[in-house]
Amino acid sequence: MLLYRTDTRWLLDVDGRPVAVTEPSLSTRDDLYDYLAEFARTAPAAPETARILAPIESQEVWAAGVTYYRSRTARMAESEAAGGTSFYDRVYHAERPELFFKATPHRVAGPGEHVRIRRDSKWNVPEPELALLISPRGGITGYTIGNDMSSRDIEGENPLYLPQAKVYDRSCALGPAILVTRDPLPPATNIRIDILRAGASVFQDSTTLEKMKRRPEELVEYLYRENSFPHGCFLLTGTGIVPPDGFTLASGDEIAISIDGIGTLRNTVA
Repeated sequence: MLLYRTDTRWLLDVDGRPVAVTEPSLSTRDDLYDYLAEFARTAPAAPETARILAPIESQEVWAAGVTYYRSRTARMAESEAAGGTSFYDRVYHAERPELFFKATPHRVAGPGEHVRIRRDSKWNVPEPELALLISPRGGITGYTIGNDMSSRDIEGENPLYLPQAKVYDRSCALGPAILVTRDPLPPATNIRIDILRAGASVFQDSTTLEKMKRRPEELVEYLYRENSFPHGCFLLTGTGIVPPDGFTLASGDEIAISIDGIGTLRNTVA
């Protein structure tokens, strides 16, 4: 089932049949799959033409770093002058993952909306990631697409600048839908990105979930240690795709991120 948030209500797509759901705080439910499955069994089809928004209500957005080998090598390279080459390698191999706060709902862009690059940064990239929807009790109830916008020059200058490199207005995008399923996504699930500039592709690449070093359940377990999320949260699980060092985003660039079974998240750089 695919769950879309619109500017009027939630819309559930069950095998191509749209069903309107008016339940408030729907995405925070611990029993999301069971609730939607029962609701869809008897609810009539209800076509919806409203605008699709980011599928977030009151949740925080967190992120995991260095969960792919490609991310490890990129972070080591960008922080070499600051002496960060060793500890990014140590984080990749450590038992404890890197977890950091990413966004509040008002900082999140939805499908078709603008993402931003910092005015005080000269090296900016998107990071295509699988995002987990996690319930207040710590269960993974759905999956969506995330874009963890990053200022690589600020991050590389000093690892302590990570919050400034990662957390600012419209530094995160989510959508277009939440895939609600009881089953974990297959390791072969493909993540793809295509960046267009003036209508022409300037970067494209792909990876699969099987290249992620840490299991989603492991990341969630660490995130929920000694921490409470009354409304649940979203967790970006890290990126395995990093553009070459000579690439930086520009205003007007179009970013398309696709994940099997979820769809495509499209945003334009402001």
